[in-house]
Amino acid sequence: MGYIDANLLADEIVIYKARLHWIIFVKASALIFLGLGFAFLQPLVAAVVVLIGITALISPAVDYLTSEFGVTDKRVIIKVGFIRRRTLELLLRHVEAISVEQSVTGRMLDFGSLTLTGTGGVKESFNDVRSPLEFRRRIQGAAS
Repeated sequence: MGYIDANLLADEIVIYKARLHWIIFVKASALIFLGLGFAFLQPLVAAVVVLIGITALISPAVDYLTSEFGVTDKRVIIKVGFIRRRTLELLLRHVEAISVEQSVTGRMLDFGSLTLTGTGGVKESFNDVRSPLEFRRRIQGAAS
């Protein structure tokens, strides 16, 4: 059971869930493929680069597995992190603005950054969210 499901209010229904995009694995994967490319030329260098790439996969894997983005009929619930946890639980009626930033690559691969602004000065940003425009649309739909 994830954070969102464990923290639902009475009679609260999850409308939409999102995750981080697979793009967070690209840098570490590129290191691994680069190391494999050196396998026949310099086996020792290749082994070191592949080991660095595998080590670099740990952080994005933890981020991917422990990040949750959800919209319910009452709130927006976001949890990021495992040991150092950051959460946002914002009532839909307190959401003032939702901005989405996408690079050209983000538009092509459907990922981007979300910034939620709530009443009272709450402003939280989350990067590399899969389908950020859909997430925004679901928040707006639930709020209306």
